[in-house]
Amino acid sequence: MTSHLLVLVHGMWGNPGHLAELNRIAKETIPDPNLHILLAETNKEDSTYDGIDWGGERVAEEIVAEVEKLKQEGRTVTKFSITGYSLGGLVSRYVVGILRQRGFFENVTPVNFNTIATPHLGLPRYPSFFSSLASVLGPKLLSRTGEQFYCVDKWSAKDRPLLEVMADPDRIFYQALAAFQTIRIYANSVNDRTVAYVTAAIEVDDPFATRGTNGLELEIDEQYKHLIKSYSLPPVPPPATPKPTVLSPSWFKSLKPTRPFLPPFLQFRFPINIALYALLPVLIPVFMSLAIVRLSLAARSSRARIRLLENDASNSQKLAHILAQLEKQVEDAVVELIDDDAHAAAEPIDDPERALATKGRCSPKHPQELPILTPTQRRIASWLNRLPLKKERAYFPNALNSHALIICRDVKNFEAHRQGEGIVRHWADSFVL
Repeated sequence: MTSHLLVLVHGMWGNPGHLAELNRIAKETIPDPNLHILLAETNKEDSTYDGIDWGGERVAEEIVAEVEKLKQEGRTVTKFSITGYSLGGLVSRYVVGILRQRGFFENVTPVNFNTIATPHLGLPRYPSFFSSLASVLGPKLLSRTGEQFYCVDKWSAKDRPLLEVMADPDRIFYQALAAFQTIRIYANSVNDRTVAYVTAAIEVDDPFATRGTNGLELEIDEQYKHLIKSYSLPPVPPPATPKPTVLSPSWFKSLKPTRPFLPPFLQFRFPINIALYALLPVLIPVFMSLAIVRLSLAARSSRARIRLLENDASNSQKLAHILAQLEKQVEDAVVELIDDDAHAAAEPIDDPERALATKGRCSPKHPQELPILTPTQRRIASWLNRLPLKKERAYFPNALNSHALIICRDVKNFEAHRQGEGIVRHWADSFVL
């Protein structure tokens, strides 16, 4: 009996529960009785600090073990698909490189490769104080993963960051990705405070940031329009309600934000909610301090784990070490050409249609909203866009942060996360058997 193995990989600080809706809808929607779904769980929560590479090694071992388990049950895996959410998308790209290096795809057909809100270009910096602060603290507080997110790691033998190596057409990660029958990536067009559109969609600019959302034309498949009615803007504004008397109980209740930024277990009724809001100037600094301490301790533990992993002789055949040996054999002239940032900044766009589209675009109205991409990030985008990518845009105009909505990450505690069901169903319906 043959099986089509679908692997789901969660994101930073995540766990398999974050992908529960993807798992449920896939089982309900995909008409393949031989489909077997694996929710990766060996690289979860604090383990996600250890880097894309070590996370990928863990998930790859989990996949190999699952294939062997199915084999013992009389089921042979002949098709393979993988979907990664957020950091999980980068881990998935590393995983397929490992599997290709091990000869996994010699007898297994790679079919679907999907990422959802994944920072393919890393985390871009914006011209704001908080973004600049995050680019400094992120590599320190998020351990090896943070360094790789901001492309400040020196992963290869030639000190190239991992994301650049993974996008290089001459490397095994790119070649493994190119072997899939379909590559589809989903990106939030607006309001993703975690993974911006430019990096999730692998674009060097953000048309949504320059034009805003007013009058934005969306390309939405007719069969999914009914699924977004719950968060579409109404065509006619509702009649205005009378304003309550100032300082009355109803007036205090009206102060509750229309889009509460607190989770349900911290949303209280009047008058406790007012007391909570009054304490926010004290609670926010305390919370931020505790968060920094928590991140620092987790990063410290992660670096200790990484040292043990790197010093373990049994890990000498991991993909990172094999590629390091290969990079030492690359001619210096080629490496210098790759690492020449000035050449990368002036590198022409390979696709003439994309070049024409870029040339005709209007100048940004709000340049402060545009990301500052490094030459390395632009080079990564240029390489990845050579692949036959199918790009899908999700649109949640009323979300405080659409990053969790796009996969319905926690519908039990956040009712708003159900707004992403249309995206999840589109993902399932687009699954190639």
